[in-house]
Amino acid sequence: MNTPTSVSNELSAPTVQGLHHFAWRCRDAEETRHFYEDLIGLPLVHVIRLDHVPSTGEYCPYVHIFFEMGDGSYIAFFDLGDDVSALPSPNTPAWVNHIALQVDSLDRLMALKARLEDAGVDVLGVTDHHIVKSIYFFDPNGFRVELTVRTVSDEDMKSHARIAHADLAKWVTDKAQLRASATTATTATAQGN
Repeated sequence: MNTPTSVSNELSAPTVQGLHHFAWRCRDAEETRHFYEDLIGLPLVHVIRLDHVPSTGEYCPYVHIFFEMGDGSYIAFFDLGDDVSALPSPNTPAWVNHIALQVDSLDRLMALKARLEDAGVDVLGVTDHHIVKSIYFFDPNGFRVELTVRTVSDEDMKSHARIAHADLAKWVTDKAQLRASATTATTATAQGN
């Protein structure tokens, strides 16, 4: 029987080859096509239109649209025909859930920023994240998108990878201390009332 450690060792090399697609609900397929194809430059390459969901068999007429990225992966959307967008997560800040799409240069990032702003899209950034520079905006469905360009070398990324587990372990420890402090403060406040 495989233990988590032995499974982890067996999978030490990445077995997932890459992203095939990321899917999200959209309010209107044509509005979404215009945004992703005409403004961002991702070509619409595939449309699936069905009345029944293949995985569950339930009746739900929909169209599933796919936009291809330069590496052959896709961002995809479902239009369920009811003009409703996916709701944001009520317990999560709007900046947390997003997809980051990589572009090839800072010049390309700035050109896309200008194109989006010219189309009336509010764009935040350029934000420097030390390994990438990014801009952020919401698509017509309220879905947050980041366009990003890498600003460090492969060796810099390997250096970050070497300390990633230690950095995460430090966060786990610090988080436990923060939670313990918050609990202590809450208890002290409650006792003071």
